[in-house]
Amino acid sequence: MSQYVLTASCPSTRGIVASVSAHLAGRGCNILDSAQFVDREAGRFFMRVGFDSEDGAGLEAIEDGFSDLADRFDMRYAFHDRTRRMKVLLMVSRFGHCLNDILYRWRIGALPIDIVGVISNHLDYQKLVVNHDIPFHHVPVTKANKPEAEARILQIAEEAGTELIVLARYMQVLSDAMCQRMSGRIINIHHSFLPSFKGANPYKQAYERGVKLIGATAHYVTADLDEGPIIEQDVARVTHAQSASDYVTIGRDIEAQVLARAIHAHIHHRVFPNGDRTVVFPASPGDHASERMG
Repeated sequence: MSQYVLTASCPSTRGIVASVSAHLAGRGCNILDSAQFVDREAGRFFMRVGFDSEDGAGLEAIEDGFSDLADRFDMRYAFHDRTRRMKVLLMVSRFGHCLNDILYRWRIGALPIDIVGVISNHLDYQKLVVNHDIPFHHVPVTKANKPEAEARILQIAEEAGTELIVLARYMQVLSDAMCQRMSGRIINIHHSFLPSFKGANPYKQAYERGVKLIGATAHYVTADLDEGPIIEQDVARVTHAQSASDYVTIGRDIEAQVLARAIHAHIHHRVFPNGDRTVVFPASPGDHASERMG
């Protein structure tokens, strides 16, 4: 049985849920899970509906006529095939904990994505990537060649049909032009000590200041460095008895987990842009069913 997801956002008003439900029911669909949220300050409504088609109808037939409903509510919407894997391009520099974690989750089916390639400005993880039968692209970056390097990155992304770029500890700043071109389609991960502890060795700086919480933040990349809409965060407590190297170990583990959760939310269409923030719906049973089907 075919399974799909509808995502929609529009100005908040009465009758949206009833109209969407009636449309789906009228096309032989059965709603499996549904989540809604109203941002009262912004006056916007967000909705994610998982459903199947009892008669096996395709998305084209299900979507037929929905544009009239969308126009009535001034709605932005999209229908998605739950079994289709998103094409994801990974980028990494010299810290491999997030890359290794993503590859493992991908291998066991916990992240049902199609990894179309890995780009790095170093060669450290070439063998690891190639051993997974994934294309590896070495794109060195210097001050002198940065525009050319970024043009090459975009070329690789376009040729691979990339739908999402994941910066798995890629330690180069992307240009404003690239951030705007891939708006809402680049996810980054970093420690949550910003803006207090910038630059090299942030965990050592945190240790020297005696912090009690270590955290990580995954967010969409924008032209404002490390200030894009947040998708996922987490923290762990530390104590005076732990060393700076302990901080690094704990921090890297949190970074890997937070990034994986952010990717999972994005590929299952659970993240909605909402100005400088996001609306992130919880995972539904259908998301895990799609992993088994994939």
